[in-house]
Parts: sequence; structure tokens; C-alpha cells
Amino acid sequence: MQINSVALIGAGAIGAYFISGLQEKLGRNFCVVAEGERAERLRRDGLVINGNRYELNVVSPKEAHGADLLLVATKYAGLPGALPEIRAVCDDHTIVMSLLNGIDSEEIIGTVVNPSQIVYSLMRIASHRVGDSVNFDPERTDGLYLGEKGSPKESERIRAIEELCKEGGLRYHFVEDIIADQWAKYTLNISYNLPQAVLGVGYASYFDSEHVMFISKKLEEEVRTVADAYGIRFRPLENTRERYLPSVQFSTLQDLNARRHTEIDMFCGVLMKKAAEKGVPVPYAEYTWHLIKALEEKNDGLFDYT
Repeated sequence: MQINSVALIGAGAIGAYFISGLQEKLGRNFCVVAEGERAERLRRDGLVINGNRYELNVVSPKEAHGADLLLVATKYAGLPGALPEIRAVCDDHTIVMSLLNGIDSEEIIGTVVNPSQIVYSLMRIASHRVGDSVNFDPERTDGLYLGEKGSPKESERIRAIEELCKEGGLRYHFVEDIIADQWAKYTLNISYNLPQAVLGVGYASYFDSEHVMFISKKLEEEVRTVADAYGIRFRPLENTRERYLPSVQFSTLQDLNARRHTEIDMFCGVLMKKAAEKGVPVPYAEYTWHLIKALEEKNDGLFDYT
């Protein structure tokens, strides 16, 4: 099996990683799927990645139909709206890979394509987007983690994706238990992404303040308890002060600072739903959900009383 054509939905911070690695290798066989004003903007402005401007091959979902591989890298809130595009791009042979954070995007995509076409994956990258410019440190980027749901074996299509990444200079890692790894990443997101967003502080705060770390650990405990209720267990989190620069801000704080709505529904919202299905209390997650929602309302001007 060989992957010769790739379509990307979502040319943001995650999508930029694959644009930087695959566009030059595949040429016109790599495309960004978009319509309307968004398509016009991407054609006009392109995307600046680590200081280099990329002119994008922007096509409609119909034009991208039958791509060998579809990468889905939308924001979580944008995923429902992208489902018609996903359906239109795919034929029976298209491999679909969701690059979103969280633990349920594959379930959502599986409502419009055959779930057997989906390769489960996650991304580990600290990137920052301002306007049409995305920056990430290639040396600190772990890249793509992928595997087959319910199987520890490296399938033919997994090897084809790995070969594509290798040729494009993208980092990749095969995972024998991708579901457990997704939950581990999900736990990391909730426990290290959200406390700093509420407080408006950099990454090093977790190691400089026992209070920030206390909040992080309580959120981690709640995610692990919910995962355990579903029979999912995963390794201890691996985070050190040296992993990122002290001032690094993750996606939720970036969104709040840019006055954008966050992915809090994907983080705490999904956790609260799954916890409720198992009767597991998650008070720290619920409190954090309300805090982030209130900060979004503040950014929207709801509290501008003067």
C-alpha cells in the first residue's frame, strides 16, 4: 500500500505541521479542503509556518474526493460543521485520521464514514498561531502517534502512513494501545492546559507553585477515575520543567488571549458527560468548565457594564 494523495481539512496550528512536511513532497497531490470565504482567504493569504510562506492548493470537497488519506485538523467546535466535507472527500478506500485533541472525535467522524476507515491518532506539538502565521519548534515536537483501535499490530495502512511521514520529514510513533495513549494525552491536556488558562500563567508555573500543581493533580485524578470506570488504564504522565520553555502557553490560554472561544467542551465537557454515564463525580473538572466558560463570556463583552 502506498499513499499518493492527501487532503487536509483544517489549516490551523496542527494542520500546519503536515503542510510543512507534505506539501513539497506531494505537490498538487496535497490539498487543503475549504469552501466559501475561508477558501478565498487561504488562497489569497496562504500560511506562514516558522517564517516561511506556503501557497496552498485549496480545493472543494468534491475536487478532493477519493484522496488516499484525509487528515482532519479542525477545531473541536468546528468538527460537526466539517462532517459534510469529510463525507464528500471520502470514498471507500480513503483512510481517515483525526488529529484533534480529545477522545471522541473518531466517534463523531464515524457517523458519516465507515468507522473501519479511521486510523486512531493523536498529536504532540506545542505550536502558536497568530493570524496566518504558525510557529513550532521542530526539535521539541514529538509529532504524530498512531495505531489501530483494538489491535497492537502495525497494519499495512499504518506502515503506509509512517512511510509518508518519513519521506516528509515528519516525526511519527506507532502505539500498540492507541486508546490508552489518547486518554493519557487527554489527561495531560486537561491537567496542564486548563489550570494555566484560568490563571493566565506560563508552563513553568506548574513547577514553581505548589498551588498550580495541586489543581493540575486534582484534575488528573478525576480523568484517571473516569478512564478506570471504562476499563482504560495508562502510564503515569511524563512532564518535566525542561520539556517546554517557561513561558509556553498551551491552546486554551492562547485562545483566551486572542479572545477566541476555547475547546473546553472537548476537554471538561466530554469528561463530565462520560463521568455522568458512569456515576463518577468530577467537581474540579466541572468547576474548571464553568471558569473557562465565564472567561469566554468576559471576552465576548458580557460583563462590560460601563
